[in-house]
Parts: sequence; structure tokens; C-alpha cells
Amino acid sequence: MVRNRVQCIIPPYVLEAIEANGTPEQRARAAATLRIDAVVRADRAEAPTAPPQPAADVTAHRRIYDAGNTTNLPGTLVRDEGDPDSADVCVNEVYDGFGTTLDLYGQVYSRNSVDDAGLDLIGTVHYATDFNNAMWDGEQAIFGDGDGSIFNRFTIAIDVIGHELTHAVTQYTAGLAYRNQSGALNESISDVFGSLVKQYHASPRQTADEADWLIGAGLWAPRIHGAALRSMKAPGTAYEDPLVGKDPQPATMDGYVTTRQDNGGVHLNSGIPNHAFYLAAVSFGGYAWEKAGRVWYDALTDPSLSSNAGFLEFAQLTVQKAEALFGADGRQRIHDAWAQVSITT
Repeated sequence: MVRNRVQCIIPPYVLEAIEANGTPEQRARAAATLRIDAVVRADRAEAPTAPPQPAADVTAHRRIYDAGNTTNLPGTLVRDEGDPDSADVCVNEVYDGFGTTLDLYGQVYSRNSVDDAGLDLIGTVHYATDFNNAMWDGEQAIFGDGDGSIFNRFTIAIDVIGHELTHAVTQYTAGLAYRNQSGALNESISDVFGSLVKQYHASPRQTADEADWLIGAGLWAPRIHGAALRSMKAPGTAYEDPLVGKDPQPATMDGYVTTRQDNGGVHLNSGIPNHAFYLAAVSFGGYAWEKAGRVWYDALTDPSLSSNAGFLEFAQLTVQKAEALFGADGRQRIHDAWAQVSITT
């Protein structure tokens, strides 16, 4: 089945708020970003995903391109695997972010690149002009420069880079449909592993208690009142500003949003499984990628997980994985985490 495989870090409702509340220039930039998002979706919608071919001896190479503020993809190759640092900070941030994401998946979960078959990673920086988004388009990651007044450059946050590459992992595993609850799970899983990439990258590495559990910290320009795009620890509290609105994410099913917007609320309702993961991670303690992350990874890659899975199906599978991995204690911790967001497994 062909699915829309373009996923963006900035929800459409944020850009729509800027269109409503911003200056003429800010409104124009937001509208341009929404138009470009739609064009990329249309271009990629019919591109089929080739099934990964096992090739354990193949090593993924990173290739970073510069679009030169055009929408031509991938652009001009500016840094290949093994090349020295570039004079361009965006190029280096993506190259290093790709490397850390590969390390997390490879060293912790024994996964060989996003497809588990050594797929090369392609990233494009300086996409379009003042482009306020980052995305995975089904074939590569794309990063805008931001407009400088509302958003900083989209390569500034390593969890955003990990987030986009995790969309590729989901594409090559469960293939979660990008709508309604399965789409919210898709977004949440990218937030989960994007956060784990950030914690794994930190020096020293961060435990669950030490992590900030913020997604996209540093993306808001100084004038915007907000800590990040989303908070896994406290969904709904990441930002509140007259220009971009208030973070609308619910933390539990009591606040679940039924809507036709945002592909059925994929960026909104992802706060619910996000919060469940946070609760599970702090319950286990230690490094979140070791126990809670392992449970989530094993659930995502289980062939029984359907592409249209809802929250309950995924939650039940995580409980099963936790018991298999960590016994009755692990099962109870995962069960309790989901119960606290009003999902009873």
C-alpha cells in the first residue's frame, strides 16, 4: 500500500498560527513553508518504498548536500563520509547528528542503519529560503534554515535530526500509517528515539532523571516564549506565545483531540504515548535506551505490529515485550506507565 511518507517536525497548526498572528513578512514565510510541505508530499506520495535487503557487511555512509536555498534535491554534495569538518556549521551538525543516530541504533539495538541493511543516509541543508521546517520525505532528511525571527536553524537540535531518521526506521519496520492514532504513534516514536539520541550524545551521557525530555530545544528564536516544540515530561507546556499560540498537546487520553486537521492530530495526540514513555523511562531509571527504549524498539520492530495500530495495540505489545525482557517487574512498570495516561493494558 502506498502511503504519504513525508513527516515534518513543525506541526501545521503552529505555521497556521503564525499566518494568523504574524507580521506580513512572517505570514508570507509561514504560508510558503506550508506550500512547500504540500509540494514535497505530492512529489513523494507515489514513490514506493523498496524492501530492505539484509547485508550485514554493508556500512552506512553519510552524505550531506547543500540545496543553496532552492528546493532542488538533494543539491550539491558538500561532505561525504570521512571528509573533514566543513566551514558550514549546518553541514557538520547534520553529519554528526547522523553519526550519533547510527551509533544509538547500531551500538544499542544492533541495527545496521535505518533499514537494517546499511542504507546510506542523505541529508540536505539550506533547503528553500527561510524554510521553517525539517522533514523526512521517504528518501532523505531535509533541513531548513529557519527565518531567524521565529525559528533558528533546524540543524541546531540533535533530537530533531534523530527524530527525522527515526521516521525512516518506522518506514522500514511497522510502516505506521500517518493518520489518526497510528500517525500519532509514528510521531511519538520519532520523539522517543530523537530524545534518546540527545541523551546518548550528551557528555556525559544522561540518565532518565537527568534528561530534560524536551523535543527541539533551541529551535525557537529568542523572541518566542517557549522552551521547545514539545515536552515529553509535561505535554502541553513546551511553549506559550502570542505569535505561535500555546502548546496544545494532551498528556493523557482524557484530553485526546478528535480532529481532521494535522492528519487526524498526529502531532497533537503524540503527547500521550510520549508521556507514557517518559513515565516508563523514569520508573526503570538509569539510561532510558537500555530498558524503556529496548521495549519500545522491540515493539516497533515486531512483525505483529499492524500499520494501522492504535495506542492500545502498541501499549499491549510493549507490555508483552517488557515481560519477555525484564520479567514481571518490567511488565508492571510498563503497564503502570500506560495506566497513568489512561490507557489500560
